[in-house]
This record gives sequence, C-alpha cells and structure tokens, in this order.
Amino acid sequence: MSSIEFNQLLVSNADFLRPFAVTLTRDNEAAKDLFQETMYRALANQEKYNVGTNIKAWLYTIMRNIFINNYRRKVKQNTIFDHTTNDYLLDYNQPSVANSAEANIGAKEIRGSIERLPEIFKKPFVMYFEGYKYYEIADQLHEPLGTIKSRIHFARKMLKAQIAKY
Repeated sequence: MSSIEFNQLLVSNADFLRPFAVTLTRDNEAAKDLFQETMYRALANQEKYNVGTNIKAWLYTIMRNIFINNYRRKVKQNTIFDHTTNDYLLDYNQPSVANSAEANIGAKEIRGSIERLPEIFKKPFVMYFEGYKYYEIADQLHEPLGTIKSRIHFARKMLKAQIAKY
C-alpha cells in the first residue's frame, strides 16, 4: 500500500476517533492532544499496518495504548518518595520537651489501676500483658480459652474507664 493510499484510508477513518478520545480523557483539550498523537503514531508506524486488517481497530488500539501509557506516566509523576528521616512530624502530639516526671506519674497511675482490678480479671490481664498467648494463659489457669479472652477484654474496658478519669 502506498503512502497516499494509506493517508486517504487514515483520513477517511479518523472521524470516529474523536468521540473515543473524549470518552477516554473526559476533557476536550486532552482529547484533541490524544487524537493528534494517535494520528502521528499511525503515520509514523505505517509500515506496521497490515493491508486488509481493520484500520479502525488498529487506530483504537493505538489510541488506547497512548492513553494508558500517559496515565501511567502521570501517576508515576504524582508519586512522592519520602526518603527523609521522620524527625520532625507536623501532626505529632508529643511535647517538644520530654517530661519524665509526668510520664512516671502516668505509669504509676496505670499500674495502680491494674492493681485495683478484681483478681478474676487482673491475673489473665497481667499474664497477657507480660507476653503470654491466650492459650498459654488458659492452660495455666485451667480455664476455657473463650473465658480468658472475655476476661482480658473486660479488664481492658475497666482500665479504659479508670484511665479516662485522669
């Protein structure tokens, strides 16, 4: 197929590409750019077109691939890689000066709250806090696993209520 015949075939079948470009981009200016890029690529790759194949499908494929490649490129450009150390966080709720006395008072109040728990809840909770697994606590206390889980849950609820007062 000669260049003149290919150009005529291309021009006669190009009108259906404009609505497809608008559908892909949802923007008239971007659609015009996509259409123009598709026509340029079709002309540049004329030797890859096999005579007798559906030119509309060939052009659709070119346009779709250009759109996908542009989208991927845009997504990569919008990705920000933060390789800095997070020494200075904007929304970090920590006082600028560490107050060890305040931290010690808070730890004492928490320990006191744990000690005030009823024994039935305190023992499983302390064991869980020390790193035991639920099934290990159940074995040592000779209680069903569900009972241990619920006691630890209730201990947490009680502690949350006591600590909320402070």
